Amino acid sequence: MACNVQITGGTLPEQEINAYIARAVSLYGREPDTLDLKVDGDFVDIAYHYTQQPFERIRRITGYLVGTLERFNNAKRAEEHDRVKHSISM
Repeated sequence: MACNVQITGGTLPEQEINAYIARAVSLYGREPDTLDLKVDGDFVDIAYHYTQQPFERIRRITGYLVGTLERFNNAKRAEEHDRVKHSISM
């Protein structure tokens, strides 16, 4: 994936830009979509921008952490169907 780099207020060498991208990967585990660098003398303000990743809800069902019941076999689906579902009474 190519990171879109926007530099304002000056120029930076390619090696330094790559170091900022590597820092983002080490901090957040993935490369940013856009990297905004604002050069102010000897200082650089860094802004990483990421697109949102889809979020899958995970629940504990019959002792297993699952997102959906698709991978359950018939016995495990029956166990889930027969379990007691508690509700909150007011």
